[in-house]
Amino acid sequence: MQRGNVFKVLVFLLVISMLGTACSLTRLPAALLSPSTQSQSTPTVSVETVSPTALPADNNASIVVPQFGDLEGSLEALYQKVSPGVVSIQFSSSSGEGLGSGFVIDKEGHIVTNYHVAGEADKLEVHFSSGLKVYGTLIGSDTDSDLAVIKVDVPAEDLTPLPLADSDTALVGQTVVAIGNPYGLNGSMTLGIISARGRVLDSIRQTASGTYFSAGDLIQTDASINPGNSGGPLLNLNGEVVGVNRAIQTSGSTLSGESANTGIGFAVSSNIVRKVVPSLIANGSYDYPYLGMSSLNSLSLAVIDELGLTKTSGAYISDIVTGGPADKAGLKAGRTPTQIQGLYSGGDLIIAVDGQPIKEFSELLTYMVLNKQPGDVITFTIMRGGQEMDVPVTLGARP
Repeated sequence: MQRGNVFKVLVFLLVISMLGTACSLTRLPAALLSPSTQSQSTPTVSVETVSPTALPADNNASIVVPQFGDLEGSLEALYQKVSPGVVSIQFSSSSGEGLGSGFVIDKEGHIVTNYHVAGEADKLEVHFSSGLKVYGTLIGSDTDSDLAVIKVDVPAEDLTPLPLADSDTALVGQTVVAIGNPYGLNGSMTLGIISARGRVLDSIRQTASGTYFSAGDLIQTDASINPGNSGGPLLNLNGEVVGVNRAIQTSGSTLSGESANTGIGFAVSSNIVRKVVPSLIANGSYDYPYLGMSSLNSLSLAVIDELGLTKTSGAYISDIVTGGPADKAGLKAGRTPTQIQGLYSGGDLIIAVDGQPIKEFSELLTYMVLNKQPGDVITFTIMRGGQEMDVPVTLGARP
């Protein structure tokens, strides 16, 4: 081949190579294309191809890419479906004015909210997303669960009741949304997940000694909740109420309506709502089962060693109310001082409730409030002096 022809062939090959490189550099991921240039299929998150050498040699598991695009359209539809059933609440009392949220639960005009929103209010305004505004009347409240029920006189056709989910089936990691009235911005929706189940907070009701009773079966969520969200619904993607937003965690204390969201919020579970609200509607109040004892919620290894326990999980009884149900049943609290200030050894360690093993006090409390009523018998399996035994306790009602 002549030298001139060879030169032309080389130039041609070089041009082809450059064109191929340019095409590869200008190919955009589908997620970055404008809507008019994307396909009409459900969008997905695209990831760069990873060379097999970049993965651990023993990694045989396939990589699952989250289908976040599946939420597109569903969240909009969810909001359109449930927002008519969510209300904003303006309340006033002798201590001032405030904002809260709530949701409709039936066609009779009953609205669920928090006790700390409506329980001590002199006047309640209920604002619907349709623009309808009416006064509401408090008909029942419960300081233990921080729940209250308001009644409004509204035609049935103007009411959109929200169904309650079975919160026992709600899983950690499940997507949830909160809808409410943060800072007066009514109808606001935020997205998050269920961060944990079975949390325990102080209730609003005080004991005779000035401490507070415990409220159990709360759901922890990272869905943004702020002052004004209190009493609004926490919903699953089916539009069912999983919980009633109650509190947020701030600087080591749980507050409602005083500080901005930190990513840790709490909601009263829908199964607590299912038990309490019918009684609030019928009787104006609800009686919680009562043990008359206090327990360490979790046990560190240092505490376990100091107490001389033979198991690393359970609910250790730290105090018992004289004459209460636990005392009458013969349960024992610690009385012998230890090297840890305020910690006393010799108490019973509850390891199971009605045959169901528990890891800590929060599980005991959740089981009891969901499954028992005053007058029922609950059987604790305890460890005492290295021996396992069953102790039946007849529950009272919280005084």
